[in-house]
Amino acid sequence: MTRAPRRSPAKPPGGSSRVMPAAPRLVIVSNRVPAPKERQQLAGGLAVGLAEAIAGRETLWFGWSGDASDNVAAPQITTIENLTFARVDLTRSQVKGFYEGYSNGLLWPLMHYRVGLMEYRRADRESYEEANERFADALLPLLRPDDLIWVHDYHLIPLGAALRARGVRARIGFFLHIPFPPLALFEALPDCDSLLHDFAAYDLVGVQTRQDADHLDAAGRARGARLRVQAFPIGIDPDGFAAQARRAEAGRDVRRMVDSLGDRALILGIDRLDYSKGIPERLRGYERLLQRFEQHRNKVMMLQVAPVSRGEVAQYKALRRQLDELAGHINGSYAEFDWSPLRTITRSVPRGTLAGFCRLARVALVTPLRDGMNLVAKEYVAAQNGEDPGVLVLSRFAGAADELAEGALMVNPHDPDAIAEALDQALRMPRGERRRRWQAMDAAIHTATAAQWGTSFLADLERLDPQENAEADHAEP
Repeated sequence: MTRAPRRSPAKPPGGSSRVMPAAPRLVIVSNRVPAPKERQQLAGGLAVGLAEAIAGRETLWFGWSGDASDNVAAPQITTIENLTFARVDLTRSQVKGFYEGYSNGLLWPLMHYRVGLMEYRRADRESYEEANERFADALLPLLRPDDLIWVHDYHLIPLGAALRARGVRARIGFFLHIPFPPLALFEALPDCDSLLHDFAAYDLVGVQTRQDADHLDAAGRARGARLRVQAFPIGIDPDGFAAQARRAEAGRDVRRMVDSLGDRALILGIDRLDYSKGIPERLRGYERLLQRFEQHRNKVMMLQVAPVSRGEVAQYKALRRQLDELAGHINGSYAEFDWSPLRTITRSVPRGTLAGFCRLARVALVTPLRDGMNLVAKEYVAAQNGEDPGVLVLSRFAGAADELAEGALMVNPHDPDAIAEALDQALRMPRGERRRRWQAMDAAIHTATAAQWGTSFLADLERLDPQENAEADHAEP
């Protein structure tokens, strides 16, 4: 499609002769921005990943407020110590087209290799561009010439090009938190050339895995887009999560779970309810365990926590029905008077409680069909008691597989028998082997932490010449 023309400012907010300071202000741009009343309320993977980079550094965090309003207004500004939040509203039509339509109805399934679930509408593409133009217009007056700008995720791919068109010459980095598919799949997107050239507006593009980097680089080369792309696997705060798990171990919720389990082993799944997470495949694998390995009946219990997200979207409604039907089938087929083999929770559970459940679980079953990273796998490892750890059963299609394959039991989630066999192996695994596997994974999550992810990306971005990409031609072919 033809992109709407972008205006150029009378004076660009940056210049090529300016001397960069030792620590330029950091500008974080993400689709959603929290509005905490206090600094300590900051939470979430992105906040944890950037905590060390933000500490002691002036930072502006800009993005959508999550609210819809037809009155275009200036950003809502809140400053807490060295961190300033700037939040803007979108119109109702932009929320529908940009967020629900193009971002989540098209890019999300495409990036997760689910081309058959894509819903393309030109009006949604126009809304996607319009929303990014809105973000660029609102952000521009807040920028300084020597800012270091870091844009996050698939909702905002065109933002870098929109800022360049407005004269921004600062260094701009981008991080894609979800997978990037092979070119043969990405070409299913009618606007694939335009989107690839949007990536080229960034000085540095980060992705989760080497495979994602190879896919994006190959797509750019094939379509004439010059990209600097590199893998930066995101991590967690392993020591912080471990401490949270230890505290939760003595809490009321975990004690209730222990009492309800008796001497049974807990198999745990934790995911947002999404078709990329492989939850139906996981449950079929668990059912196959009960079918083939009868010795585990009444000796295990599986808990699947799957908070509903995007609950009004037809695909997610169907997934919820499928989950309910599978759970009913498994319990109806195998339950005893004093034992239900499967429990499901489709509402949010406090993070501390989940940490305690991770520490308690003998097995974590993490089976995404495709995932950028999957931090649940890493959090499970962090939560374990190193003297008597549990076992991680992990999909080979999770980004975390690159780092955890040495210790996890790797499975193809499309094969229920493979899942059943891995569960049987995990439940029978001797303590010595469990400890050796856990030690390998624990070393991995302490090597690539959330702090290391944020600081390494920003260090690489700061080392780049901000003019190299700023002076390139970012027009569509």
